[in-house]
Amino acid sequence: MVSEDHSGAPNLVERLMPAVRQVMAVSDVTAGGAKQGFAARFRGRLYLDSMEAYDRLKPVFTREDTTLIFRSKGEEHIILAVPGLIRPKRSNPWVNLGLFLLTLFSMLLSGVMYGYQGPIGENLGQFFLNLLRRLDRGIPFAVSLLGILAAHEFGHYLAARYHKTAVSLPYFLPFPSSPFGTLGAFIQLKEPPRNRRVLLDIGLAGPLAGLIVAIPILLLGLSLSEIGILPLSAEEAFGQGLEGNSLLYLGAKYLVTRRILPVPVDFGGVNPVLYWVRYFFLGLPVPYGGLDVFMHPIAWAGWAGLLVTALNLIPAGQFDGGHIIYVLLGRRAARLLPFIVVALVVMGVVWPGWYLWAGMIFFLGRTYAQPLDNITPLDRRRKALAIAGLIIFLLVFTPVPFRSF
Repeated sequence: MVSEDHSGAPNLVERLMPAVRQVMAVSDVTAGGAKQGFAARFRGRLYLDSMEAYDRLKPVFTREDTTLIFRSKGEEHIILAVPGLIRPKRSNPWVNLGLFLLTLFSMLLSGVMYGYQGPIGENLGQFFLNLLRRLDRGIPFAVSLLGILAAHEFGHYLAARYHKTAVSLPYFLPFPSSPFGTLGAFIQLKEPPRNRRVLLDIGLAGPLAGLIVAIPILLLGLSLSEIGILPLSAEEAFGQGLEGNSLLYLGAKYLVTRRILPVPVDFGGVNPVLYWVRYFFLGLPVPYGGLDVFMHPIAWAGWAGLLVTALNLIPAGQFDGGHIIYVLLGRRAARLLPFIVVALVVMGVVWPGWYLWAGMIFFLGRTYAQPLDNITPLDRRRKALAIAGLIIFLLVFTPVPFRSF
């Protein structure tokens, strides 16, 4: 059956039809227009492998100055011709370089401030000069964390380039007043990925590359760290805090120190397993007077790398974890959003920072990246990788990132 919208392009349909019939058993054709958002739509069932079908049709659709899109609805396949071609714009690499240098400087300041015990001075200007004089002391932290972030972003970048997807160089975000000196970094895809397989490769390459660098940095930093006694009271610990624990961080501390840290003075009559489950999820009770690792700046950078990986792997929206859950579940991924937001709000009772993330995901996490070809499924190897990505999220997720004494 062929139906035509009066604002459509029947001539375009006629020109595309011979090529479409070579890959699809067509059951319905519609010539659309601006209102419909497509110039032509073909419904039916592909007889060819979807990747092969896309390869055959793309040159034909490109010659007609239309973008080829594959979609599905139930058992039905849909081929769309959308007016216009995606022409990626060139980026200005000087912007990337400028942001990188500012982030490096910001991280150096944070590295100096970490454990700073020098004079404060009579004013902020004097304090800032004191930091600048010691800027070289921030190098271990800054180089370590920048290495992790760079590995993460260039993992995305190189995967995108491998799949011939237009992408920007990484944009690093300086933030001098944060404990890490940065808000992280991101790359910008200048066109949609080809299919789900490409979307997964690009989305997962970043966290995997970042972890490959973060784990040895963390282990090195822990080997340089000291184990000491925590303050005995909140008054004695004024202005200090405890970093949170992920399963991977707990394992790294045990691997280096042969202890599950922090070690409390006593378990308060609670079974040690139940104590640790409570402490892991609530950060309570504060282990005053117990033993813990006092992190070397390199260890601090490694721990930050795990936290950044966990935040990126939250399975929602445009996060790396959102890409992973989308390629696994498709449109059903959006059904998880309310549960993720509620979980973050509940965890916000323990660490208020989760309220910010809950709000950000609620307002910005509803849109998932969709590839041009949404019909091609994941192959078996990529399904395993996607599931591994979700497992990594569970291993690096820190329920209580920071806890004040």
